[in-house]
Amino acid sequence: MALVHGLVPARFLTLTAHLVIVITIFWSRDNNVRASLPLQYTQQEYERRDVELVVALSVTLGCFAVELAGFLSGVSMFNNTQSLLSLAAHCSASICLSFFVSARWESATYWYILGFCSALPAVLEILLFVSVFGFKKKPL
Repeated sequence: MALVHGLVPARFLTLTAHLVIVITIFWSRDNNVRASLPLQYTQQEYERRDVELVVALSVTLGCFAVELAGFLSGVSMFNNTQSLLSLAAHCSASICLSFFVSARWESATYWYILGFCSALPAVLEILLFVSVFGFKKKPL
């Protein structure tokens, strides 16, 4: 029973850790953009890769908004399945993104991390929200 009560703070902490790392990547994305380019590149190639990474980071922030809205509104705060999935996804994302920053991975790698560790929990959060507050047909 104590493990279930520990899910809420653990989920919040991993979500916050993931958010902090994403904000850090916004500040230091230059190294990851350059790792994605060949040795000889043009300014247009650099700008295209930079915009691609900024879009991916922005989508991640949108996923955070969805997940935090569901969590803080109480819709999924005490749902153990959603909490465990979110905990695992954001913990994995925090670890992967730490390597993304320190090892200067290519920016294309970020899309995989986004899909599995941010978009998946956000989509499930939306589905949970719809199942709780689903639209019901009014009788005629």
